[in-house]
Amino acid sequence: MTDNLKYTLALGQIDGIGPNIGRKLIRHFGDAQAVFKSTSKDFDLIKGAGRSLRKQIQGFKDFSYIEQELDYIEKNNLNVYEYNTDDYPKRLNHCPDGPLAVFSRGIKNLNHPRALAIVGTRMATDYGKTFTQKLISELAEHNVAIYSGLAYGIDIAAHRAALKYSVPTVGVVAHGLDRIYPSHHKGTAHQMTENGAIVSEFFSGTVPNRENFPMRNRIIAGLVDAVLVVESKRSGGAMITAELGNSYNRDVFALPGRVTDLCSEGCNLLIKSNRAAVIQSYKDLEYIMNWSKDEQTDQPKQVKLFVELAGEEERIFNCLQKNGPLSIDKLCLELNVQGRTLATHLLNLQLSGMIKTKPGGIYDIA
Repeated sequence: MTDNLKYTLALGQIDGIGPNIGRKLIRHFGDAQAVFKSTSKDFDLIKGAGRSLRKQIQGFKDFSYIEQELDYIEKNNLNVYEYNTDDYPKRLNHCPDGPLAVFSRGIKNLNHPRALAIVGTRMATDYGKTFTQKLISELAEHNVAIYSGLAYGIDIAAHRAALKYSVPTVGVVAHGLDRIYPSHHKGTAHQMTENGAIVSEFFSGTVPNRENFPMRNRIIAGLVDAVLVVESKRSGGAMITAELGNSYNRDVFALPGRVTDLCSEGCNLLIKSNRAAVIQSYKDLEYIMNWSKDEQTDQPKQVKLFVELAGEEERIFNCLQKNGPLSIDKLCLELNVQGRTLATHLLNLQLSGMIKTKPGGIYDIA
């Protein structure tokens, strides 16, 4: 652990400094320690900050609480992912409200090549649970990690199916890592840490208060490529996760159900309002996400010779070469460019034979 981690954790405990402002301050000053050592004049230059915020930071005195948490992290061998460092999850880095620090118990890697969130109602039906298990069994050879919230219903069905078929699975919780809620899922959570992880942004001692769950949901949506809602009423945590997925430019899927089924109302609404694509089997994910089991996502493509690329087009080509096939939305996120500008460069690269399109609007090296 770095000395800077103490200041990153402290910054997140100050009233008035949420993830958005905290990330802005860290980007401006370089790291959290520099934020605490900055002057009032420095804060005048930051939009959304000011001298009153600087006083709040200067007034933070509860470093003993931070030291206590650092001691807990070390004694329990937890992984820590600190914003603006190389360890911070790559996908979460693109989310403007991603936490300043995340903790996990289990494997350290949260940058799986392919990551899918499966969420849904706590009052899951046999229809939803059967579909979840079948889908995960079919995805077992596709190198996909399953993320969910360790709750009753669809969440725990997804985690247990992943364990059954030896698929890495990650549970994101709404409390500290010194407990598991619900307690009935402790055994499953322990098994998950062998080939996956339990993840939280909350300090030890934090109980699963109601307001923590929407915060947990944004991490689930932020850590994955796609969100799948299996069953949900018109409102609830799964619908929040789907909306967050859309706001983060994630692909969102929903399992359709009968119009008379309350547990399918939310899914049918997402599909009807064009906020989710219909899913019927793993083949829909394979097609839209380009998750073919035969494709090696970690092997770089051979670069074509004797083609000169302009600045932006070279950046696009290098991005595809490094990350593998990507949709235009994900390219926009990776390169921080507007979709309209990107489309022009993509067309030029296609015409030059450097890249190609795949089903589902996916771009790849030719």
